[in-house]
Amino acid sequence: MHLALIGCGLMGGSFALATQHGGAVTHVTGYSIPHSSAQHFFELGVIQQIALSAAEAVATADVVMLATPVATLPHLLTDIATALKPQTLVMDVGSTKRSVQQAAVDILGDKAHFFVPTHPIAGKEQAGHAEPRTHLYQNKTVILCPNEQTHPKALSLAHELWQQTGAHTQELNALDHDRGLAAVSHLPHLLAFAYMDALLAQTDHQQLLALGGPGFRDFSRIAGCEASIWKDILIDNQDQILPLLQAVRQSTLELELLITKNQPKKLESVLNQASQARINWP
Repeated sequence: MHLALIGCGLMGGSFALATQHGGAVTHVTGYSIPHSSAQHFFELGVIQQIALSAAEAVATADVVMLATPVATLPHLLTDIATALKPQTLVMDVGSTKRSVQQAAVDILGDKAHFFVPTHPIAGKEQAGHAEPRTHLYQNKTVILCPNEQTHPKALSLAHELWQQTGAHTQELNALDHDRGLAAVSHLPHLLAFAYMDALLAQTDHQQLLALGGPGFRDFSRIAGCEASIWKDILIDNQDQILPLLQAVRQSTLELELLITKNQPKKLESVLNQASQARINWP
């Protein structure tokens, strides 16, 4: 099977390595901006051929993996639409699904039946370059978001390829995905970024940061993620994130009121409820 990898980074490269290791993929053509990323992958042996354009990369591919930021996906779909073979499976690895699914419907026409939006719940927390890893997806969850027009063969192949990476696959509709990820991923990232921004606004922030211990490390860890990627995610999924942000704002106001009115029993009850929910998280 011939894979076209558009975007030579950690997520796409790890998918290419794992599917080649499992034997499903026998040849990978890569295209990336900057070109040096594709050249690096070629030298590592992650890909066997470098394309000069996205359209060239997908022209003879059986599977296409779009492993680029969310905001770039509509442009990429436009670039490859006419070059795709009629029944080529196309997937992405973005953190939001509704926008790219709609873009595929609008841009790909009948070929959209073979587009399966996917989201691997895996990756790294720190911004910057990371080499692809064959076992990145081992025992991780990958969410597939088909719609009523998705061709059964495309969906079946998507499950098969992701499972070959060692991942567990799960299906959700795109709205449920975006709502769920807003709650457990997008909002926590936004809060971590906001917390760090608030600390940096303090005139003595260097002294404050020097006092950081395990609690600070745990809470602030995801603020080290790639800002250029997260700006797209937060804007793209804002209709699901912002109501949850309002709920957090209301909760902090209620906690503030309990503190200022010296109501330790009620405060402890609220804190304990949150604590037990976190302790009992499977």
